[in-house]
This record gives sequence, structure tokens and C-alpha cells, in this order.
Amino acid sequence: MASPGGGGGGNALSFGLLVLRLVAGGMLLYGHGWGKLMHFADRSQTFGNPIGLGSPVSMGLMIFAEVVCATCVMLGFGTRFAAFFPAFGLAVAGFIQHAHDPFQKKELAFLYCAVFVTLMLAGGGRYALDAKFGPKVRFGGK
Repeated sequence: MASPGGGGGGNALSFGLLVLRLVAGGMLLYGHGWGKLMHFADRSQTFGNPIGLGSPVSMGLMIFAEVVCATCVMLGFGTRFAAFFPAFGLAVAGFIQHAHDPFQKKELAFLYCAVFVTLMLAGGGRYALDAKFGPKVRFGGK
């Protein structure tokens, strides 16, 4: 059986990856990224600066991760590559930006991070643009 990210795998597995991509990407886009994009001018000077790049740059990178990359993940376009940026951004949010906050404050960042790491490893499945047009990157398969 071929790797699901490379277009192989069972229909149920690929359908599960489709649901995961659509739900996680859509929720990140709608629930987090879109608001940041629409209010960039208002919020960019007060946005967190957890890795020292400056607040506007940090917010711009999170918008890239939560809007552009989330959309790519939903479409299954460059899934493994696109999933890296939300995973990294959310790991920074959970481990650095909210390091001293209670677990409930960082739980969602960790959950999203785990989902996007899973998509980095598994790929988009058969029902992704990657399966038709993308490179066939496989982990642990022939």
C-alpha cells in the first residue's frame, strides 16, 4: 500500500485526511487568520513578539500561516510544506508566547499544532491536489 500523502492508501483513510484538512484549515482560517488579516492595521503594533522579529512581522507571519497556508492545506496543495507553518506558529504560541499562561489558554494552540504535524507526516491523501499534481514524497514506504 502506498503512502496516503502520495495518493495511495485506502478510501477511508483519504476521506479522513480530507475531513481533517477541511476542518482544521477552515477553522484556523475563519476563527483566527481572517480576523488578523482584516484588522492588521489596528492590531499589528500590539501583537505578541515571541521570537524578537517585531510585532508587525510576527503578526504578518501568523497571517501567512493562518490564511495562506491554511487555505493550501484545505485544498491539499503542498500539504506537507504548507502544514509546517501553522504547526511552527502554533508551537511558538503554545510554548513561548503563552508559556506562563494556564494550560487552558494554550490548549488550542497545542491541539492545532498536533493536527498540522499529523498532516505534515501523512500528507493530504487521495482527495488532495497533491495526489494529482504534487510531488510524491513518501515517508517509510517504497
